[in-house]
Amino acid sequence: MALKTIVKISNVTNLSDARYCAGMGVDMLGFSMDEQSPEYVDPKKLAEIRSWVAGVQIVGETTSTDLTQLEQLLELYQPDILQINESALLPYVSSFGKPVILSLDLSLLSLEQLDALATTPLAGADFVLLESRAALHLDADLSAQINQLAARHPVLLGTGFSADSINGLLSTLPVQGIALQGGDEERPGNKEFGALMDILEVLETED
Repeated sequence: MALKTIVKISNVTNLSDARYCAGMGVDMLGFSMDEQSPEYVDPKKLAEIRSWVAGVQIVGETTSTDLTQLEQLLELYQPDILQINESALLPYVSSFGKPVILSLDLSLLSLEQLDALATTPLAGADFVLLESRAALHLDADLSAQINQLAARHPVLLGTGFSADSINGLLSTLPVQGIALQGGDEERPGNKEFGALMDILEVLETED
C-alpha cells in the first residue's frame, strides 16, 4: 500500500490503530512517552506494539524540556525519531543522533509569530509539525503563513483539513506531509479514528 504524501500518526495508543495504519502505508507512528499524558504508552507496551508492525518509523513524543530526562526516555523507548515541542532544545538534542520533529501548536501562535518562525533557521529539525489542540480554521491569512513557513522548512500539517479537502490542500500548500491523530480503542464509535480512515483511503495511490 502506498500513500500520496508522507503521513505521521500522532498519539497512537493501541495495537489496532498501529496495525491498521502500518498496513495503509503510513510513514511514522507516534507514541507519547510522557506519563502525565492521557495518551501515555509505557515502554513495555510500545515494545509489544512494535513487534507487530513493520515498515514504519517509531516516533517518541514528549513535551519534556529536561535534557537528562530526554536522554533517559530515548534509552527506555529506543524510538527512531524524537518529537519535542520547544525550538530552544534543537541545538542540544541534535547530539542524540536521532532525527527530530519539532511540534508546534498553531492555536498558541499568532500570525506574527508564524511569520518570524518562517525566517528562523530551526537547524536540527527534520520536520516542523503544525498541530492544534483547539479547533482551528485554515483561513486565507493562516494558509498564507503556513505556505511561507513550508517554503522554508519541511512542514507536516496536522490540522485544518478533512477527507474532502486534503487533496486540494496538498496541491496548494508546499507541505512535506500530514499528521493525523490516533484514537483510544476503548471509546466505542470513535469518530476521530473514522476520520483518520477516511483520509488515509483518500490518499491511497493506484500502485
